[in-house]
Formats: sequence, structure tokens, C-alpha cells
Amino acid sequence: MGVEGLAAVRGGRLLFDELSFKVAPGGCLRVAGPNGAGKSTLLRMIAGLLAPAAGRVTRPARTAYVGHENALKLDSRLGTELLFWAGIDGASADALATAAERFALTPLLDLPCRLLSNGQRRRTALARAAASCADLWLLDEPEAGLDLASTARLAAAVAEHRAGGGIVVFVSHGTLDFGPAAEIALDSCADATMLEPGVNN
Repeated sequence: MGVEGLAAVRGGRLLFDELSFKVAPGGCLRVAGPNGAGKSTLLRMIAGLLAPAAGRVTRPARTAYVGHENALKLDSRLGTELLFWAGIDGASADALATAAERFALTPLLDLPCRLLSNGQRRRTALARAAASCADLWLLDEPEAGLDLASTARLAAAVAEHRAGGGIVVFVSHGTLDFGPAAEIALDSCADATMLEPGVNN
């Protein structure tokens, strides 16, 4: 996947301009930068949820986006919600069961979503992405609300996804380790710097 000449404007302010990069199958890209630099905006543009001011995005047909909202009906049972999203995403029953087990959700499937902790809701959103069998995962601060064990589960899921040729583009303010990854650093001056895997800014 990749973007070419991408520009974003929000509230009359240019966030970034002439942004171009590619991520090959099995690759991973971390989007860094201060608050307000356009990190979440970039992920939403790649997902097709926002139109760029200029440029274009090329992405796989199957893309999974995990944003800040976990999109759960609080009165529904967790299992019901996962089945609903599996139908939307075209996920198989086996893929859904595997994802629920990977993110330690199987014992919680009969619980109403309102009883889930923030971490459990976050794991549900990540399980949905894993079950979707999407080629591209777009993860916006995926570690939010996760404890160390759940973060390790996420890293294992990402490693498996990449080993199968999947692509990951993620935003993180923490120290997530998804293996070798390129980095693009947005700043508040509508500029961006692309760093190769293993290079820190």
C-alpha cells in the first residue's frame, strides 16, 4: 500500500502536504509526531474515512481500521457484537473463534459489553481486526487500555499477520515493539520525515 502527494487540511490549517510513502507486504510503518500533527487524520485517510485535500491512497481491498472508539453496543453481549461485525467483515466462524481466543475474550462472550473494562473493549476491537483477515491493519494507539499481557498478545498477532504478508500502519505514543518497522514523523509545521526500519529520530 502507499500514499502519493497526500495533503490534509483541518479547520483551515494545513496538517501535512506532499506526503508519499509505500509499505510492502509484510511491512510495518509507525506514524509518529506531536498531538495535532495529523497522525489520526492520516490513518483515517488511508482507511478511506476521510478525503484528502490532495493526493491519492492505494490500499488493499480488505482493510481493518481500529480507531479510538471501540464501536460496541453496550447492551449487547460481547459474542453477539463479534458475530455482527464478523458478518460485516466477512470473517469466518473459525477466524472469529481464533481471534477471541488470542485476545483472551472467550470467557467473556456472554457478558454485556457495558460490563467490559476499557482494556477488554480494546481487545475486542483488536480481535475484530484479526478475525477480518484484512491485508492491511490500521491501528491508532492500539495499546490504549491494555496491560502488559494484552500488549504481548497484540504484538504476537501483529507478528503472525506480517509473517503472512500482512501490512501494519500504526500510531503509538508508547514503546510498542512490532519488530522491524519504518517510521514517518509528522510535525506541526506540515512536514514529514521518513525513516527506514531500525532508524530512530
